[in-house]
Amino acid sequence: MLKLLKYFKPFVLSVIAIVGLLFFQATCDLALPDYMSNIVNKGIQQNGIENAAPEVIRQSELNKVSFFLSDADKTEVTKHYKLLDKASLSQSDYDKYVKDYPVLSKEPVYKLDTKDKDVINKLSDIMSKPMLLVSGIEEKGLEAFAGKGGFDMSRVPAGTDPFKVLSMVPADKKADMFKKMDEGFSKMPGTIINQGAINYVKKEYEAIGINTGAIQRRYIIHSGLMMLLIALGSMVATVTVGFLSAKVAGGLGRNLRKNMFARVESFSSTEFDKFSTASLITRSTNDIQQIQMAMVMLLRMVFYAPILGVGGFIKVLATDTNMGWIIGVAVLGILSVVLILFAVALPKFKLVQKLVDKLNLVTRESLVGMLVIRAFNTQKYEEEKFEKANREYTRTNLFISRTMWLMMPIMFLIMNTISLLIVWVGAHQVDTGSMQVGNIMAFIQYTMQIIFSFLMITMVSIMLPRASVAAQRVVEVINTKPSIKDPEKPEHFSSWTRGKVEFKNVSFRYPGAEDDALKNITFTAEPGKTTAFIGSTGAGKSTLVNLIPRFYDVTGGEIVVDGVDIRKVTQHDLRAKIGYVPQKSSLFSGTIASNLKYGDENLSFENMAKSAEIAQASGFINEMPEKYDAPISQGGTNVSGGQKQRLSIARALAKKADIYIFDDSFSALDFKTDAALRKALKAEVGDSTLLIVAQRINTIMTADQIIVLDDGEIVGMGTHKELLGSCEVYKEIAMSQLSKEELVS
Repeated sequence: MLKLLKYFKPFVLSVIAIVGLLFFQATCDLALPDYMSNIVNKGIQQNGIENAAPEVIRQSELNKVSFFLSDADKTEVTKHYKLLDKASLSQSDYDKYVKDYPVLSKEPVYKLDTKDKDVINKLSDIMSKPMLLVSGIEEKGLEAFAGKGGFDMSRVPAGTDPFKVLSMVPADKKADMFKKMDEGFSKMPGTIINQGAINYVKKEYEAIGINTGAIQRRYIIHSGLMMLLIALGSMVATVTVGFLSAKVAGGLGRNLRKNMFARVESFSSTEFDKFSTASLITRSTNDIQQIQMAMVMLLRMVFYAPILGVGGFIKVLATDTNMGWIIGVAVLGILSVVLILFAVALPKFKLVQKLVDKLNLVTRESLVGMLVIRAFNTQKYEEEKFEKANREYTRTNLFISRTMWLMMPIMFLIMNTISLLIVWVGAHQVDTGSMQVGNIMAFIQYTMQIIFSFLMITMVSIMLPRASVAAQRVVEVINTKPSIKDPEKPEHFSSWTRGKVEFKNVSFRYPGAEDDALKNITFTAEPGKTTAFIGSTGAGKSTLVNLIPRFYDVTGGEIVVDGVDIRKVTQHDLRAKIGYVPQKSSLFSGTIASNLKYGDENLSFENMAKSAEIAQASGFINEMPEKYDAPISQGGTNVSGGQKQRLSIARALAKKADIYIFDDSFSALDFKTDAALRKALKAEVGDSTLLIVAQRINTIMTADQIIVLDDGEIVGMGTHKELLGSCEVYKEIAMSQLSKEELVS
């Protein structure tokens, strides 16, 4: 997949936007458990009271609390609390405060005079233990101090104000008593101290006349709205990331297909011999689709999962619990499952794309050769061959799917087991007062987020091996350098000759072959003349003419067109001079007109009709209702072999080229049409160089020059009459096709 990085260049901004949005989404998702924990801990258990430092407290209660404060702490507390009484307030302010704090009409109160959270947290730490002591004394009286610091309860008269008694305790006894109390507090979990202080604050608010129910509702509603807002933000980020990911993946797929098709267009026949048509189709469709699907997952999850996992881990460590070891157990279990399953399934991922190639090859071969299959009644054999490929592909895919999807229930089992473990361990900590219920809920959420991040990476990992193989196959095609290239400094054809073709000691060997297919071929084809090639099957006729447009490059000697070695000009300039009709006629889906205009989209109707007339195609074209607008199906399957061949010839003639190559292009024509076509060619394109490969002597008898090939070598060259007397190979071919009278006619 790393080989595709350079293709992301047009999408850098989108990828950066995706990463930013995923970071925002992860931040939102990680914030939600905290709000849920606060709703349970503070909104429900603490009645919406967030801190042990009360916003308002009666003067008499602050005096009680201050009794248990050190001088430094007492100074810190009084610095941040403002006295509210009738003497210090204007009448309007007094009336306002009395409305908010009804007890103010009976006694002064102190109001917290700061919004600084750090200061409030510091005050909460200072005041929580003293408030817990005050709460205990108010509930149990001096009995709460029995046995502490040598305090003797028997000497205190019944009904005595405990705080008045405590104020008379000598300083040394008081210090000893406070020391004993601190030792007792050190054994208590912080949550119990905090909860006790919050309960004191709640009772104090009720004594002041504050509606604690309203405080609770306000806190829960505010926290709920914040959760809703965060969830909406996460949703917007998710939708936007999905849109951008699809856009990037779609654009990447489009560019890969474009680059791949452009590269394939530049391939010579050597590269087409390396990559089968079925493989190229699979690579440009199925393989790129696999890359697109994996890319959406990568962009959507691979960036998001680490952010979520790391963020969740940090949040877990910050949570007031001692259960971090559970995360280690979960991660170890998940990694073990992933590694085991991938060790089993990974080799199959590399195999499955090759099996897709094989299935496509069998399918394409059967469809193309369907008429032959029916003619030989081998449908059953082909079905079995297809079934074998299909069964092998299906079996491999099923193995991968079953192995990978086995991962899902195992993952959910791990998740649920971890949840039970957290509840089990957390319940004991709640029972001892070292943890709050909301913290357990938040811990479960963070743990699930961590596990979910691993789950997402695992899901991507399921697709990644196959996508990686697909990417390798696609890049292999794109990075394949064509063996036939344009020169860096191309030359240009001379203007004084048009269509002269010279072979000078040309030899050619197919890649990987041991022997030359052509050996020391030397001849000249002059403009205005017809040069024909004939020989037995496999003699090298088609190979020879395919060297002229540089479908292959010679391995020895040189081919010169109009005075220039064809390797020194661009392929575009060379092929612009050539009208080529292949051995196997090929038409494109569209109309007759679109096919004839294939070489010149600006071709006039008159020239198009003229080309069709020379190719003897105008007759059947004019018989069609739509004439030149008549549809042509893919591959020209809706016209006969002879019609297809004539349309291919007309398409080449429409180029008005200097050189025309007819590679056994008259084989599907009857003798009458063949003769009429050759006569028309001589009359209408007589100034061009005509190169004709043929199997029939009748087709080439009138050629100006006939070249006889045998086993890749020229064994005869001359006119029909000359070769009958000088070339035994030609004479044998002629005698096998013509009568004695025809030979001498």
